[in-house]
Amino acid sequence: MFKSYVLTLSLLLLTLMQLNSALEFHDCGSKTGKFTQVTIEGCDTTKSECVLKRNTNVSISIDIALAEVASAVKTVVHGKVLGIEMPFPLSNPDACLNSGLKCPLEKNETYRYTATLPVLKSYPKVSVLVKWELQDQNSIDIVCVEIPARIQ
Repeated sequence: MFKSYVLTLSLLLLTLMQLNSALEFHDCGSKTGKFTQVTIEGCDTTKSECVLKRNTNVSISIDIALAEVASAVKTVVHGKVLGIEMPFPLSNPDACLNSGLKCPLEKNETYRYTATLPVLKSYPKVSVLVKWELQDQNSIDIVCVEIPARIQ
């Protein structure tokens, strides 16, 4: 009886731990908008980190709701490893070109931003917190989202 109880309790705890390990995206300082959904191609959202394979490109889309007008939008991406932020180079930081956004962006509207992030072969195999920002013409974060990831 006691063994059965311990086994049941252990299975319940393991199940709860797995449920708590689902991928979560966190707001890191959105000012004039908010993200409503983040989708990363090939990312297993049942895991606690999104696996980014080196020497590939990763597609991301962010649905945003805007609270202010934005005449221009710039993409800024950093990877935070051991508390140090390092920039991720983007071939197209202008979010108004080839990203699904048509600037100017209007207040009280929703938009879908899409981009491709190159995961370079030279990147080390580490866990990284990806900080993805869409900034307006004044370099104020429209949205800022943190994405827990692991480069593999």
